[in-house]
Amino acid sequence: MNAQRLSCQILIVGSGPAGLAAARAASHSARSIVLIDDNPRPGGQIWRQGPTPSPAAAERFQVVQHPAVRYLGATRVIAALGPHRLLLEDARQAWQLDFEQLILCCGAQELLLPFPGWTLPGVTGAGGLQALLKNGLSLRGKTLVIAGSGPLLLATAATACQAGARLLRVLEQAPATAVLGFASQLWRWPSKLAQAVQLLTPAYRCNAHVVEALGDQQLQRVRIRQGRHLAELACDYLACGFGLVPNTRLASHLGCRLEQGAIVVDPQQRSSLPQVLAAGECTGIGGSELALIEGEIAGCVASGQSARAATLIDRRRHWQDFAARLQRHFALQPQILQLARPDTLFCRCEDVPYAAVAGAADWNSAKLHSRCGMGACQGRVCASAARRLFDWPEVAPRSPLVPARVATLMLDACPPHAAD
Repeated sequence: MNAQRLSCQILIVGSGPAGLAAARAASHSARSIVLIDDNPRPGGQIWRQGPTPSPAAAERFQVVQHPAVRYLGATRVIAALGPHRLLLEDARQAWQLDFEQLILCCGAQELLLPFPGWTLPGVTGAGGLQALLKNGLSLRGKTLVIAGSGPLLLATAATACQAGARLLRVLEQAPATAVLGFASQLWRWPSKLAQAVQLLTPAYRCNAHVVEALGDQQLQRVRIRQGRHLAELACDYLACGFGLVPNTRLASHLGCRLEQGAIVVDPQQRSSLPQVLAAGECTGIGGSELALIEGEIAGCVASGQSARAATLIDRRRHWQDFAARLQRHFALQPQILQLARPDTLFCRCEDVPYAAVAGAADWNSAKLHSRCGMGACQGRVCASAARRLFDWPEVAPRSPLVPARVATLMLDACPPHAAD
């Protein structure tokens, strides 16, 4: 069979805030840009409903209509075929795509940590519930508990209440002193202060977390700890997420240097590989404002607009300070890492209990002895949890990065017949 080959000056992986900002900045001078995302529409998780009704938001999305930009939605990266080529696939076909510069804007994923009952129907991640609600899930009249850590909890609570849910509790594991210390500095970021005031709810509790989800075939109750006190709440849904972690699968596969679970970049957003830049949450969790600035810098640098990129450094530093405070004040307390029991499911895809993984020396050993991470999600959930719980180093994933058609995997050995 013949393989189709595409080529471009700049390839951007991810069309969230960072990816859209990178494409918009690069479009001022780049000859050709390809923007890909595994979602059908641009916007990423944060803007999955499309642009908000404001001129600034509309401009961010208009870049996909720019003559120099080609948007490939519902397209997945299957493998790297060399330093300047990726193998891509959508529902109908596959490509070998050659690029001069690659900008990784792969975003983040929710950190889900195992606790008794976390696999019951009715239990989701906090970000996962928000995504379901944005895609039309109805919670009208349903009771809801949200737990975990970080500002995402309040954002999910607001989205759920708009969908008609009856919010019982928002449980933040960080102590009140940490949360108040963070809030006391929000005057430096007026937009974040206004957002916090708008999202605050009387259901919010500090120094509180879920101990166990209870039910037979469906979630019925949650056991929670607030300070020293245990209590149970009857509820229909539990959304529990312990923050976000950078999505570094493709970066690790390419060979980019990682530190503390994020892609290492220099002041120009360049990674350790000369042809690869990175921006947004995959370089460290910092929020959409930081992602927008980093994406703009990366787009400018990749397209030769270094002087313009230099003007953005101070703005980036301002939001990097916000990100550092966020990570410090909402750091997970030790008891959160000790919620799982020996028989608690750790890998849901392969039904592997916590005890089978906790005794392993590293991730590869856990996979060999228990099949942990070898199921449908390919370790996206349990590998992140294992790194956080056991402090294991990240292992570079091999190709294919996601399940792919056999015909797609054969393209690596096939000569291309056309250029685009």
